[in-house]
Amino acid sequence: MTSQTRWFRNLHLALWITQVVLALSFLWAAGIKWFQPTDELATMWPWVAQVPVALVKFTGFVEVAGAIGLLLPIRSHPATRTSRVAAGVVVWMIGAGMFHLLRHEASGVGVNVGFAVLAAFIAWGRQQQAPGFSARCSTQG
Repeated sequence: MTSQTRWFRNLHLALWITQVVLALSFLWAAGIKWFQPTDELATMWPWVAQVPVALVKFTGFVEVAGAIGLLLPIRSHPATRTSRVAAGVVVWMIGAGMFHLLRHEASGVGVNVGFAVLAAFIAWGRQQQAPGFSARCSTQG
């Protein structure tokens, strides 16, 4: 096994672990937003009490969609599709971070930054595995 093959195999494993962790985190957050009473949820996330319930439920929907996109790559070019989903998660987390900063909730931004970094890793890593990348690397070496 060449070092490049080993590197790609290790990258693939690290990406799947990251995808599962991020997706499970999103599913957990969505489940809480959908099924926990708003007053209980507001004790954990104060913003929930100050926005329409529909917005809270919508964020849960987007998180479920992101989790599904991270866990169920489409058969044709799954690396490219997963990379796009992960890029969307990065954008979503930037928006969530801006939302919290505008509300002077800087303590909540760390989670958004952490998730954005994980999603950026997935986007980068899956792009490395996109069709043609290995061929481009071997011809440039």
